[in-house]
Amino acid sequence: MGNFIVSARKYRPQIFDEVVGQASITTTLKNAIAKNHLAQAFLFCGSRGVGKTTIARILAKTINCFNLSDTIEPCNSCESCSSFNEGHSFNILELDAASNNSVDDIRNVIDQVRIAPQVGKYKIFIIDEVHMLSAAAFNAFLKTLEEPPEHAIFILATTEKHKILPTILSRCQIFDFNRIKVEDIVAHLKDIAQKENIKAEEKALHIIAQKADGALRDALSIFDQIVSFSNADITYVSVIENLNVLDYDYYFKVVEYALESKINDNLLLFNTVLQKGFDASQFLIGLAEHLRNLLVCKDESSVKLLEVPDDIKTKYLEQAKNTSLTFLMIALDLLRDTEVHYKASKNKRLHVEISLMKLSSIQTNLEKKKP
Repeated sequence: MGNFIVSARKYRPQIFDEVVGQASITTTLKNAIAKNHLAQAFLFCGSRGVGKTTIARILAKTINCFNLSDTIEPCNSCESCSSFNEGHSFNILELDAASNNSVDDIRNVIDQVRIAPQVGKYKIFIIDEVHMLSAAAFNAFLKTLEEPPEHAIFILATTEKHKILPTILSRCQIFDFNRIKVEDIVAHLKDIAQKENIKAEEKALHIIAQKADGALRDALSIFDQIVSFSNADITYVSVIENLNVLDYDYYFKVVEYALESKINDNLLLFNTVLQKGFDASQFLIGLAEHLRNLLVCKDESSVKLLEVPDDIKTKYLEQAKNTSLTFLMIALDLLRDTEVHYKASKNKRLHVEISLMKLSSIQTNLEKKKP
């Protein structure tokens, strides 16, 4: 049996064009390389799993590549690229500031900066989680960052830009990374599933992408988990079962019962949700998201804000037609108040049930007010 390699490592991009969801940043960097307008210090900012370290490595490899393609991509076959891919390049040095954050660690980097590159034009220093450096380490790093030798380029990456000293920020070219869109994650997962001969329903991949919350690495980890659980046949049912996600149908039924003023049916539905092991707070958050989606569907121009599969989008559009704007605004306001007071409530089940009773009475009250 061969060693298993997780998808996040196996399908890690090796060139700029393989990077998912950061087209503006990769285009800017490729143009800078083509025109030889490279800054001596870059700062990559963004949440986890959006490609900061990946792009830093591709940039470092591309800068020193001997055979750049016409599209400004590394060849992955020259001496410089090969040594980097095999993990023994002396020109590209990585430092994890989370565990190497002292003055001595930075002094070691400064000593390395003085040495000219053995192969290629530049010596590149990638410092990950740079916000973890101590104040003394930052101060020791300042002078080198301000006046580095021509052969040195620094690429800093962080998830917490606000923790970095303004004096460091002013010396860097700053790139803010976007959270990866759901449709981009779904497209990437479909591509991997095809390469691995895995059957995958698009609706199931949408749930994985939504659960990842904009982080591609998280999506790939969840994908691997579901593949193991479902024996390489990823279905919508297997995903919601494994990830403990409530089916869309529950929320459609809640609104349907509320519009028909069926208080008992909503209470029984909530009881079923609890019996399946779901948390009441999770149910409230999902219901608020559902009502928000219905509100979005009230206007055709805003339907594109929905990040759901096409068949679910059709359901939203149908239910939105039967739901008044007044009902949605009152319901959202009610759920907001319920969430605010949820933690302080001693009887949380009763707290949610009272909200469902109020929700199921909105339509009746609105009809009473009609002349």
